[in-house]
Amino acid sequence: MLKFIVRRLLLLVPILLGISFLLFMWVRALPGGPATALLGEKATPERIAEVNRVYGFDRPLFSQYWTYMSHVVRLDFGQSIALRRNVSDEIIRRFPATIELSVAAMIFAIGLGIPLGLMSAKREHTWFDLGAITASLIGVSIPVFFLGQILKYFFALKWALLPTIGRIDARRPFETHTNFYLIDSIINGDWGAFVDVCKHLILPAIALGTIPLAIIARITRASTLEVLHDDYVRTARAKGLLTRTVNRTHVLRNALLPIITVIGLQVGLLLSGAVLTETTFTWNGMGQLLSDGVINKDYPVIQGGVMFLAVVFVVINLIVDVLYAVIDPRIRVS
Repeated sequence: MLKFIVRRLLLLVPILLGISFLLFMWVRALPGGPATALLGEKATPERIAEVNRVYGFDRPLFSQYWTYMSHVVRLDFGQSIALRRNVSDEIIRRFPATIELSVAAMIFAIGLGIPLGLMSAKREHTWFDLGAITASLIGVSIPVFFLGQILKYFFALKWALLPTIGRIDARRPFETHTNFYLIDSIINGDWGAFVDVCKHLILPAIALGTIPLAIIARITRASTLEVLHDDYVRTARAKGLLTRTVNRTHVLRNALLPIITVIGLQVGLLLSGAVLTETTFTWNGMGQLLSDGVINKDYPVIQGGVMFLAVVFVVINLIVDVLYAVIDPRIRVS
């Protein structure tokens, strides 16, 4: 297992090099450029040339790439052109918001998706099963930004139950330590702030977690049905084992592998920045940072943010692979 982990970590090097090179060339193929976005209406050929000279964008591409990578190996992603702040510091400040939102969304998705899939599989071809399949199709199909607007309309505008923007009430004095607002409110002993943060978290977490919920429910149903029809499950039932024992020991454990696979992929996707959700709810996380970076043609922000999230995604996939062997001892890594 240790050799497998080390080998996967070493494979990160060529993967990230390839991502960095393709990303570097892609952002420079975007129409316009950071100088045009920065200058706006004041953009003239002379001023654009001056800005490009200051930031080194007038040098050959491979020279720019070499300079960029020489800084990246020191975990220095450069300075944001639009924000005038260090990109690494901005990632550290914003990523906790995305983690908090992603974890809440996955708790919502897993907490409802797995039980819904299990119950649907046990009631195959019933009205409950048909309703669950239909609901999952709707959940996958509905656009996140549209669902977000519906949630905001009913829970905020019509019923005035929950807030619609931000991570905490802007009028509330709040001291941050970790940028995880839930943790910071506990550290501060401010339980009113804790409740306020939870209220701000509910709607974006539901909007973000709906698609993973539908996918997890469908995968759970399909995987459980496959296991339920296996011989060892019928044998266990024939021996007189309790239904809950068969479900817990034989069915759920053997159905978990594809479920964990899809959960790992969904966690990676959520942590990679929920652009639409964060934009809809003005959630100041990585998705919002990357969205602003693309709009402003902010090369350092785009490159640093995507490189950081690529590492996160690969590490999550590694964790999922390790969990395979923990859940199913029959799996051996050669």
